[in-house]
Amino acid sequence: QVQLVESGGGLVQPGGSLRLSCAASGIAFSFRVMGWYRQAPGKQRELVAGITNTGDTNYLNSVKGRFSISRDGTNNVVYLQMNSLNSEDTAVYYCEGADYSGNSHWGQGTQVTVSS
Repeated sequence: QVQLVESGGGLVQPGGSLRLSCAASGIAFSFRVMGWYRQAPGKQRELVAGITNTGDTNYLNSVKGRFSISRDGTNNVVYLQMNSLNSEDTAVYYCEGADYSGNSHWGQGTQVTVSS
């Protein structure tokens, strides 16, 4: 059974940084794409950043220049470095891995709260 486990969330002051990690287990090959989504209270889940197994990346406009996604494809681990955090970044962050069969696998989410 494929499992994705996120870590690294928490409470941070405005302007601070956090690094999220997501490790996948139960899969024998690399995900085609891995990504980070977030969902704030009362809002829809949105894609924050994605990275393919060839290293191509894409970002939500509001996080460009502040967030950086990377991955260790061999071990199916994906990271999200978040800098210059502000209150609008407060959300539950979810890791997602998409395989070559079109299946998506999700982590349980990790809370990020930006507050003074």
